[in-house]
Parts: sequence; C-alpha cells; structure tokens
Amino acid sequence: METSGLDLEQAALAQRDNLTTLQSHILAGERQHPGATGTFSWILSALSLSAKVISAKIRRARLMDVLGSVDNVNVQGERQQKLDVIANETLLRCLGKRTGVAIVASEENEEPLILRTSPGPDQRYCVLFDPLDGSSNLDTCGGVGTIFSILQHDPSVAPERSVLQPGARQVAAGYILYGSSTVFVFTAGAGVSMFVLDPSIGAFLKVADDVRIPASGKTYSLNEGNRPTFPAGYQRYLEYAQQNGYSSRYAGAMVADVHRILLQGGVFLYPPTKKAPDGKLRLMYEANPMAMIVEQAGGKAIAGKERILDLAPQTLHQRTSVVMGSPDEVAHVLRFL
Repeated sequence: METSGLDLEQAALAQRDNLTTLQSHILAGERQHPGATGTFSWILSALSLSAKVISAKIRRARLMDVLGSVDNVNVQGERQQKLDVIANETLLRCLGKRTGVAIVASEENEEPLILRTSPGPDQRYCVLFDPLDGSSNLDTCGGVGTIFSILQHDPSVAPERSVLQPGARQVAAGYILYGSSTVFVFTAGAGVSMFVLDPSIGAFLKVADDVRIPASGKTYSLNEGNRPTFPAGYQRYLEYAQQNGYSSRYAGAMVADVHRILLQGGVFLYPPTKKAPDGKLRLMYEANPMAMIVEQAGGKAIAGKERILDLAPQTLHQRTSVVMGSPDEVAHVLRFL
C-alpha cells in the first residue's frame, strides 16, 4: 500500500499526541494478516479521502452556492441535490483510481460501473455506496451521510452479477456522518471502530474501538407521517411504545438516526407502506452495510421477520423494509409483527 507524505505527517502528529489515525488503524489491521497485499487497505484510504472532500464541500455549501436541487432525477425517481452529484462524482473519482476496485455501484447510477474485469495480481473488490444519504436535509443544515459496502469481486460470474451478493458476504461496511463533526464508522467483521475528523491535521482520529450498542433504549426512530399506511403489526408496536414511555426521534437521514441508536440504544424502523409495499430503503447499499455495523456492535437487523444480511438480492436497487437497533428493542417490534 502506498503511503503519502501527508499520511506520514498525520501519523507523526497523532503519535506525538498518543492518538490513532484511521490510516494507522488500517495499517495495523493489515499487519495482522501476513498475506495481505494492501489492496483492501488502499480502498479504505480512498473512502477516507472521499469523506474529507465531501465534508469540506458540505461545510462550504452555502458559500459555494451548491445547495438546492438540479434539473434532474436519479434512477430512484428522486430529484437530485447538487451535492448528491458532487458526492457521487467524488467517490467515483477516488475509487476509480484504485486498481483493486473491479466494480463500483451507486444509488445515483442505474447500472454498476465496471472498471476492471481481467484478473489482477491481487483480490479485487466491488464497492457499493449511497453517496449522500438524507441530502434533502442540506438546505436546513441537517445531518447527512455516506454509506458504503465492500464485497469481494467474483470473477466467475458476469460482472453485473458480482455485486448481487447477500449482506452476510460483505468484507467491510461503514458510514460517514457529516454533522457537528465528521464521523467515520466502519467494520471489517471484527467489531466496530469510530473515528472523528480533526480538521487541524486533516486526519480521522480514533475515538472508540469495539463499539457496543446498548441492549435496550426507549427510543424509536421512524417517519410517523406514514403511520396510517403501515401494516397493522407496526401500528400495534407504536401503540405499545407510546403507552410505555418511549420517545420519538427522527432526523430524516438513516445515517444520523442509526448513529444515535448505535451510541444510545433504541430502534430504527422503515416499515412497508401503501406507497412502498416492499419498503423504501435500498438493500445493497443502505440496509446491508448498516445491518452489518449494527450486528457487529451486538444489535439486530431484520426485514419483516428475516435477518437482513441473509436476504438474496435480485437487483442492484432492490428495496426492503428495515428494523434495526438494540436487540431487546428489535425483539419488542417482532412480537407485534
């Protein structure tokens, strides 16, 4: 894995202050696997760079006149925000330069972008992402985020099929929350680590390792505006929650809502509705990566009564319902479904 002078400077500053950067955390993980080639680490480095660029654009959005929508809708039928386009292009550009990336797939693009199909000297990967979750919050300075999923590329199948793997086969997953601070949370299947961007040195610094979600928490997060069209079981759960002292918290961005639940406990729900009978959230690059993080932190994540990570995807933009969070709270929801 290549290391730039800036990376070395950041590592030196962090070492001086007895801190761990995301870069040094990645390198330490690589050293634990003697056969590692650095390809996977280089991809995480690209995601880190993308996060810094997107974070800077968001902080200066009003000054740069990049708030508001463009005269275009994406493949989801949703009007694109200017920063949706900027974030998507940033991730595609950074990841596209990494030779270990075979395929990238984004919420904003109809088809996966196939970069490299010929065999390489090292394992290659598929990277799927939602470039800017909750982008409608931008005009009011609300929290938004990036969600990503990393899968091993399967050269034995057609490239467009290589991305269609169950979430249980993810190599890594994570999200970046752009709020009062920029937070990078990820798992490579051995627990959840959390980093915060320190703008003074331009590095993500570790603030927590082996993050554990509280077993319970009397908070639920969902868009209650859709309640009249929820299936009966979800409506019964809400009656139970409101009769038992639960609080409602909903930020309008999955990353912001799940991040709060990861730290404080509770449950995040996006049930089926009359308008979206299969659910609204995308399985491959929203539900799967967030489910992997929640499970790695000791929580649960289901769609209906099925484990999200066991769902067999059929299409890139497949939608699903979602219930995830503290194990005790997910169990409460299940009692009513």
